[in-house]
Amino acid sequence: MIFKPLALAEACLIEVQPQEDERGSYARSWCAREFKANGLNDRLVECGISYNRRRGTLRGMHMQLGEHAQAKLVRCSRGAIYDVIIDLRPDSPTYCRWIAVDLSAAQCMMLYVPEGFAHGFQTVESDTEVLYQMSQYYQPDAERGIRWNDPRFAISWPVPDPIISAKDLNYNDFQP
Repeated sequence: MIFKPLALAEACLIEVQPQEDERGSYARSWCAREFKANGLNDRLVECGISYNRRRGTLRGMHMQLGEHAQAKLVRCSRGAIYDVIIDLRPDSPTYCRWIAVDLSAAQCMMLYVPEGFAHGFQTVESDTEVLYQMSQYYQPDAERGIRWNDPRFAISWPVPDPIISAKDLNYNDFQP
């Protein structure tokens, strides 16, 4: 794996390195030693899969608070997404900044999202599947979100008129 730091403190893209032969390929997508050596959270306790039927589906912006804050490792295993993270850690040098990356099944890339970040994505292809690995167990009372179109961040989503849940539509704007 090749760890590529991003413009937000502690966030990175991870390039998986497939080894190919006549049968196909094999690649490691997780190694606690390598994550630790790169200063990333090396604890994984939960995995999830998000399936999205239609292009334009938007999920986010989600996070967990306090001791339940989750580092996430995100990979698009089918289709393609526009993945967005916002650094909401008040003591961070990149506080309230966001970045977006394109992830697709055709790439061999994963996004590492540190604890204290809001995370969301929009599908840019139909029939898209996203795999998450998390460092903490999901705790419903620690779940928070901010509105996907909060003017403070002015995120430029690629597909207009997103398909979005009522829950995500009803999140408030960010309040520091």
